[in-house]
Amino acid sequence: MGDKILVLNAGSSGHKSALYELGTSDSAAPLNPLWQAQIDRQQSPPLLIAAGSGQTVKIDLPERNRSQDIAKMLETLYEGETAVISGVREISAVGHRVVHGGQDYRQSLWVDEAVKRAIARLIPLAPAHNPANLEGIELIEQQWGDIPQYAVFDTAFHSQMPEVAALYPVPRDWINWGIRRYGFHGISHQYCAHRAAELLNQPLEDLRLVTCHLGNGCSLAAIKSGYSIDTTMGFTPMDGLMMGTRSGSVDPGILTYLMREKGYDPQQLDEMLNKQSGLKGISEISGDMREVMRAIADGNSQAKLAFEMYIHCLRAGIAAMTASLGGLDVLVFSGGAGSHTAALRDQTCEGLSFLGVDISKKKNSEVEESQDKNVSAEQSNVSVLVIHTQEEWQIAREYKQLEASKRSS
Repeated sequence: MGDKILVLNAGSSGHKSALYELGTSDSAAPLNPLWQAQIDRQQSPPLLIAAGSGQTVKIDLPERNRSQDIAKMLETLYEGETAVISGVREISAVGHRVVHGGQDYRQSLWVDEAVKRAIARLIPLAPAHNPANLEGIELIEQQWGDIPQYAVFDTAFHSQMPEVAALYPVPRDWINWGIRRYGFHGISHQYCAHRAAELLNQPLEDLRLVTCHLGNGCSLAAIKSGYSIDTTMGFTPMDGLMMGTRSGSVDPGILTYLMREKGYDPQQLDEMLNKQSGLKGISEISGDMREVMRAIADGNSQAKLAFEMYIHCLRAGIAAMTASLGGLDVLVFSGGAGSHTAALRDQTCEGLSFLGVDISKKKNSEVEESQDKNVSAEQSNVSVLVIHTQEEWQIAREYKQLEASKRSS
C-alpha cells in the first residue's frame, strides 16, 4: 500500500480536490484518484460534486463562503450523510496549490508558520488566489491537527526564466522592490510538458513546447529543455492573455487616465480589471467560455466579438512564445476551455499555419471527455495535443520529492 495524499487546489472560480494512493511509478500519466471533488462557483448557486467508491453526490452551496464550502467538501471524504469514501485516518499528508510564492519560494515546501506568513504577505499580488490557498491550510489545521501539509507554488516552474524575459523595462528601484514577471499556472504547464513528451515518446529535453492553460485564468509558457523560458502572466495573474473575467495586458496609460480623469481608485481598478473584463466585459454575458459559446450559437454578436478577440490574443501570444523558443515542436491546449472547446482550438490553429501548425478538424472534433489526444493533421510540422491538465496529480507527485529530501537531510 502506498501513501495516501490529499490535494487541495483552490482556483479563482472554483476548487478541485483529490485523494491519491501513490505507487512506485514515476510516470506523468495520472493515477485514478480514490476520491475527487470540485466546487464550481461560476454556477449560481455554487455546485459541489464529489465522487468516490462508485458513488457521486451533488450539493448546492448557498453560502458564498470559501471555508464553509471546503468544509462541506471534506465531509464527502470522511463523514456525514454525504460521505462517498472513508479513510481520513490513513492520509499521510495534504498538498496545496499556492499561486504566488514570490522570489523566496522556488520549490515545494513543508508548511510551517514562516510559509503561512509568506503566503499571507503575498496576498496583494494574488488577491483572488492566495487567500483561498491559506484558508485551505488553516482549515486542515483546525480539523485534523498536526497532519503534515506542503505547499506547491504556481510560480516555481517559472523561477528560472532568464532575466531578459523575467524583468520589466522599468526603473531599477522597482526591480529591487521585487517587481518582475513571476508567471503562474506553473503546476499545470509543468505537468503538460511532461505528459506531452510521454504521449509523443520523445525526451522532454529535445522538445520546444508552447503550453496553453486556458481556463477562467489563461496563460502560455514557452518550454525549452524542460524549463520555462518565457510566459505571458507577469507580476500578477492579470497580465498577458484575455481571460474569462480578467483583462490581460492593457495600455498602462489607460489606468493613469482613469485615475486622473474619472476618479478611479486602486480598488475600483482592481475590481474592473480582475472581475469585470475579459470575455465577461466584452460579451456582457459571462466569463465562462461555455456560456459565451452558447450565446454565439444563439446569434449574439457581442459574444462572437468576445470570442474573436480571445482567439486574436491567443494567436499573438503563441507566436510570441514561439519566437522566444526559436521554433516550435509541440503546441498543447489544456485547461477547462482549452481541452473542452473544439472551436477554440480549431480557430486558433487556423491562424498559425505560418508556424507549421496544421490541425485535423476530424480528430479535433472527436476529443472525448478526459482524453489526451494528438489532433495534428498528418502533414503538420508541429504536434498539436489536447491534454487534460492534472494539477492535483502533479501536486501529489511532489510529495515523493519532499519525502526523499527529508530522508537525505
